[in-house]
Amino acid sequence: MDRVSKSSLWNCLSTPGGLSEWFADEVTDDGKIFTFTWGKHQTEAELVGMNPSIYIRFHWLDDEDDTYFEFRLHKIELTGDWMLEITDFAEEDEKEHAITLWNTQIKTLKRRLGL
Repeated sequence: MDRVSKSSLWNCLSTPGGLSEWFADEVTDDGKIFTFTWGKHQTEAELVGMNPSIYIRFHWLDDEDDTYFEFRLHKIELTGDWMLEITDFAEEDEKEHAITLWNTQIKTLKRRLGL
């Protein structure tokens, strides 16, 4: 993610307002529980880990206990740019769909950030 400040990127990954701009239609939180809305579908995720400006990890409440999705920022030393790493769990038969979905979401994030 070149040409974008770390704080702008982190805001998009870690706040309800930022997540609402690219990840879901609407996001709200009450501290540890984030509610994500897409159209009429709503699902909740618990914030299970965070190191500000480095990573944020969520667990979908309706998924298995040992699964999560995570956004992690890495600085590329050679260029000074930021790289976003996404970790998510998917069943083998859903893997391609999950990759396509994340690629679409990242395109939206890039547009939102002016990239």
